[in-house]
Amino acid sequence: MKAYNPKHWFSLIFSFHKSDSFRQLVPAFIGLTILTGGLCYLHLKVEGINFTSTIVMHSLLGLVISLLLVFRTNTAYERWWEGRRLLGELVNNSRNLMLKINAYIPDDKKELKNNFRILISNYAFALKEHLRGGFKEGELEDHPNLRISELKEYNHIPNRIAQQLYNEANELCKQQLISEERMITLTDELRSFTNITGACERIKKTPIPYSYSTFIKRMIFLYVVTLPYGLIPDLGWGSIPVVLFIFYAFASLELIAEEIEDPFGYDNNDLPTDEIAATIKKNLLEILK
Repeated sequence: MKAYNPKHWFSLIFSFHKSDSFRQLVPAFIGLTILTGGLCYLHLKVEGINFTSTIVMHSLLGLVISLLLVFRTNTAYERWWEGRRLLGELVNNSRNLMLKINAYIPDDKKELKNNFRILISNYAFALKEHLRGGFKEGELEDHPNLRISELKEYNHIPNRIAQQLYNEANELCKQQLISEERMITLTDELRSFTNITGACERIKKTPIPYSYSTFIKRMIFLYVVTLPYGLIPDLGWGSIPVVLFIFYAFASLELIAEEIEDPFGYDNNDLPTDEIAATIKKNLLEILK
């Protein structure tokens, strides 16, 4: 996720980054410029070719497309915000679990406490990479009962770490280091980890319906390609920048929605999952101290 100051208007307006929609739309700008310029030449320079203004029809169609894009953007942002809320729950639940472990386990069992810390921290790092479809060995710590080399053998690494957390908590109960009542409170926190993972996977694996996405793209394409016919009789050569500006506004909204509807990747507008996982690890270390 790209860090920025929302109060710096001019730096935001005149700066471009690799995922900015303007860069992605440059080829389309060139094509639209050639198309609109060619139609302008035909209308203004070639006798017998005159276009009739269709600005009323395009105004109504533009309103419909605008409403579709508003719904599209809101839906994508809801997915982005739900992802952020879920990662926030992961941070809070990790802290709560570590606080309980630190309080429940006797102080002379520091190794057991640290074992839980390693598992919880590894879960955060494994989850973020699981949502990206990868695995970063260097971010994880070796655990006495769950080595990194063993994790490589699993397709769903967060599940394996969660299983080990249950095993460790159950062993505490067997050794009577914690009571059954306290085991119940730990189980609630452990269950939340899997619930968060499942909700994040739902966002990741359920994109917007194909028909809806293609319909919006086709409508934008047809609208922009036919727009010069409606503008040239009134604006002449001035229709070129107007067409480009309208296309930039519509297409950018669709590109932004596509990017933020899957918020767990590496794009500048995606969630700061690396920083969140690092924060969890830092917080757990501080709790043990």
